Amino acid sequence: MMAEKIYDFRSDTVTRPTKAMRALMAAAEVGDDVYQDDPTVNALQEKSAKLLGKESALFVTSGTMGNLLAALAYCQRGDEVIMGEKGHTFLHEAGGVSALGGVVIHTVPNQADGTLSLVDLEKALRNEDIHEPISRLVILENTQNACGGMALSVDYTNKVAAFAREHKLAFHIDGARVFNAAVNLGVPASELVAQADSVTFCLSKGLCCPVGSVLCGTHDFIERARRLRKMLGGGMRQAGILAAAGIYALDHMVERLEEDHQRASMLAKGLAGIRGLSLAKGSPYTNMVFVNVQNESRLTSSELVEKLLNNGILVNESGRNELRFVTHHDVGDDAVEACLKVLHTLL
Repeated sequence: MMAEKIYDFRSDTVTRPTKAMRALMAAAEVGDDVYQDDPTVNALQEKSAKLLGKESALFVTSGTMGNLLAALAYCQRGDEVIMGEKGHTFLHEAGGVSALGGVVIHTVPNQADGTLSLVDLEKALRNEDIHEPISRLVILENTQNACGGMALSVDYTNKVAAFAREHKLAFHIDGARVFNAAVNLGVPASELVAQADSVTFCLSKGLCCPVGSVLCGTHDFIERARRLRKMLGGGMRQAGILAAAGIYALDHMVERLEEDHQRASMLAKGLAGIRGLSLAKGSPYTNMVFVNVQNESRLTSSELVEKLLNNGILVNESGRNELRFVTHHDVGDDAVEACLKVLHTLL
């Protein structure tokens, strides 16, 4: 039997729009965004570009679409994009850049800190040989989800940017949670992406919007992406209703991400003291806590997921004998306390 109260730690994608967001959405001035005359979408795009230090921006349905548009805008069919083997675009975007764009994916290992070794990037470069695809693009993810939610530093990102420029590659950042990285590192998000050609960030994760991401880059790049968005069926009409939530989020929901990071630390401290569990991947760095379910645990990871669900705690398996807990606006201190209490009882 399901518990009366549900606490959802599966992802920050489960966040729901706040009352203030809903009020702005209901009152939003709208137009037809395909004709570029939705004033609220235009305002969100202008605000996003300025905040990330880029020339222009495009409101898209998801981070997956934003990353796909970037790859399609930079690459021709048969070109190659280099990314981490634990990168979201490789693992969790249904192979879209290859299936829809004919773009070859070349993965290199993510280091424990989420970075891609410059040596490995160098080795991944193709020669000017007609037998090989052309290296065209490199993608970083920040924060790096599968490496524990690690924030990649300004210094490291700038080194990758310099590498890309040297080898005439485009450089895109999958910044789904770039504001988590900015808050964690204590720097503006614009500084984290200053040397990148483009960046995608999500509104619908920790920022609590119901739908959407924003792709930022140069004017010419965004115009190519706009055409590609239409081709993929992503042209929205009176989308200002959604964009209004994004404007509110950028004004009011970024700084509060620190609360999610603090709750992740609180949760991690408690989890570390539970028999049969151990913290994994060095987490928490931001709003994610990964734990290994050890052999001496009374329950396997899959059994734990089921038992937790029955007690009103939702969590995902993130690997063999591994669980991921994600903190966000919709789980407060009471959720952390309830989660720890249930786990103590089960284990």
